[in-house]
Amino acid sequence: MPATTGAGAPHGRAVDPLFLAYPLRALADAALTRARELGVTHADFRLERVRSASWRLRDARPAGTTDSVQLGFAVRVLLDGAWGFAAGVDLTTDAVARVAEQAVAVARLSGGISRAAGSKDLVELAAEPVYPDATWISSYEVNPFEVPDAEKTALLADWSRRLLAADGVSHVQASLLTVQENKFYADTAGTMTTQQRIRLHPEVEATSVDGRTGAFDSMRTLAPPVGRGFEYLRGTGWDWDAELAELPTLLAEKMKAPGVEAGVYDLVVDPSNLWLTIHESIGHATELDRALGYEAAYAGTSFATFDKLGSLRYGSGLMHVTGDRTAEHGLSTIGYDDEGVATQSWDLVKDGVLTGYQLDRGMAALKGLGRSNGCAFADSPAHVPVQRMANVSLQPAADGPDTAGLFEGVEKGLYIVGDRSWSIDMQRYNFQFTGQRAYAIRNGRLAGQVKDFAYQATTTDFWGSMAAVGGPQTYVLGGAFNCGKAQPGQVAAVSHGCPSALFRNVNVLNTQQEAGH
Repeated sequence: MPATTGAGAPHGRAVDPLFLAYPLRALADAALTRARELGVTHADFRLERVRSASWRLRDARPAGTTDSVQLGFAVRVLLDGAWGFAAGVDLTTDAVARVAEQAVAVARLSGGISRAAGSKDLVELAAEPVYPDATWISSYEVNPFEVPDAEKTALLADWSRRLLAADGVSHVQASLLTVQENKFYADTAGTMTTQQRIRLHPEVEATSVDGRTGAFDSMRTLAPPVGRGFEYLRGTGWDWDAELAELPTLLAEKMKAPGVEAGVYDLVVDPSNLWLTIHESIGHATELDRALGYEAAYAGTSFATFDKLGSLRYGSGLMHVTGDRTAEHGLSTIGYDDEGVATQSWDLVKDGVLTGYQLDRGMAALKGLGRSNGCAFADSPAHVPVQRMANVSLQPAADGPDTAGLFEGVEKGLYIVGDRSWSIDMQRYNFQFTGQRAYAIRNGRLAGQVKDFAYQATTTDFWGSMAAVGGPQTYVLGGAFNCGKAQPGQVAAVSHGCPSALFRNVNVLNTQQEAGH
């Protein structure tokens, strides 16, 4: 069996034998054969096993654990230009054939309703090469599900105790989320893929409480969720010891910091904060289903409408943003999407101009854009694939400065680190973001922390104000496990890489003063 692995993955890493023990090919053959017999123009079969586990500690003591498995299959068909979908959990050939019949019945019903309503729109799929026998495994060294639970709990407890021993730390919450996702896909064109990916999200948050005044604040680790294995918690890709050692001092400084003076500032935004601004103002805005108005009920549409492709001035000429489902350790990285499309990297914004969108096969064909760029995803076997976000990333400047170099020339500014709260309108245009911490910049040098800050702008004004982009040495791949979309709601994990960057003349609010109003 030909096999491909994720970039950097240990050669020969095998798909979980528990998953391969299911009669994958026999089930797919039964579903696709029945769908063909009923006259479909396309059918695909997807069987998934998704195992998710979590551990939570409060003040170094266990506060809860979970360990769950989703197992099932889905059949999707295209009949007379209309989609049909059905899912099941009975892994027998008779059962999957019946579910295929249900999917065809849904397609007939939905097509009939559309025609009765006068619609002449027919679903078509963009062409894609056939991948008859492909295997893909993500890049990791140690599967976290092969690590004893006691070791995970002990590590989180050790981190918690280190923080609790520091002056000024009143409470500590620590958590770890882990996911192993296995997918088997086959379609009537002849594509057949088997995939396995691992992702995890560790997080530690320290809280300080002033016993005299009752004032309190907290600060989290900046370590992002990643498409790695347990080696991440052992120090591969992140220096946990260094971050945990400095966290109490940073939190103590924040407790004593003055509130920011509202006004206009130059901002140097760290990747630990900027990734979320990218996610909300670029990632969602460049999903083509949003731009076309198909995704409107869940968090709105997009200001970056299709008529602006190739002409919208999204930001400054320094702005180069890519969509990428191939980035090593990315949370949205996969070998083949849930429509059998080999994943790719492409430009979304080049030289500050909107040049592309995120696509699935239906959207690509609808707008004559050629091949899909592999953005179809379903978060469970019970859900239909929808267009979901790639790893959307701002590219660094090849010869760009380090973060300290971006401070030079800033007379009055803020250096913003870590994500916190955010707000953005339905069209991904007007927004406000806060952060874990911020430092005043005076005459090119850091001048201590300030707090109660939020920066506010429109998407195009903010990215248009980008005056400098850091070099590759500042680039970090951030991200989240919980990007929501669709109805019924689906959740996807996605990463966003970026360097540090400088933005000129951005409006900054004092959130306490605003709350007082």
